[in-house]
Amino acid sequence: MTDAKPMRADARRNYERLLAEARRAFAEHGVDASLEDVARSAGVGIGTLYRHFPTREDLIETLLRDRFDTQAEKARELLLAEDPLDGLYTWLIGLGETSAVYRGLTEILADAFDDPESRLHASCEAMKDAASHLVDRAQAAGVFRADVTVRELLLLLHGASWAGSHLPGEGGTERLMALVFTGLQTSEQRGQRVVGAPR
Repeated sequence: MTDAKPMRADARRNYERLLAEARRAFAEHGVDASLEDVARSAGVGIGTLYRHFPTREDLIETLLRDRFDTQAEKARELLLAEDPLDGLYTWLIGLGETSAVYRGLTEILADAFDDPESRLHASCEAMKDAASHLVDRAQAAGVFRADVTVRELLLLLHGASWAGSHLPGEGGTERLMALVFTGLQTSEQRGQRVVGAPR
């Protein structure tokens, strides 16, 4: 595979302006924000936007790429955490924050999870792989239910992220994830403490 041809200076400026305006628009209006408005705010035509980002998912994936890379690296670090349950929970909270960064994103990610044609599918698979190592470690330690699959766990996370975004104030997603996570622990572990609650 050959490296992509470097962009001209003006094309690079357009690219960066489009990303900045898309980030602002998605933060204000969610992932369904008008791409025509994004292009107009960036000072370019819609054709220029589509040359850089052929689909809405291409644009979303580009905006989230650094976050997903960070999550993958964090998973590798947390495999060394002393407590495998804390490690898994900490990682899931970080992923939940990424999933909820834009309104409507959780639904897109949930759909992309099972759609190999989606531009976001590769990132979803990378998160599934990262989670599987943390889940395996927690299950081997006997603190996480053996009958819970990674797919179920990530879909529960997306559900908590979606629901948390509809609660007033901050911290809704983390509170809901803590409640869900309690039910995913083994019964013996639940009798000792609740992950996400003060020790």
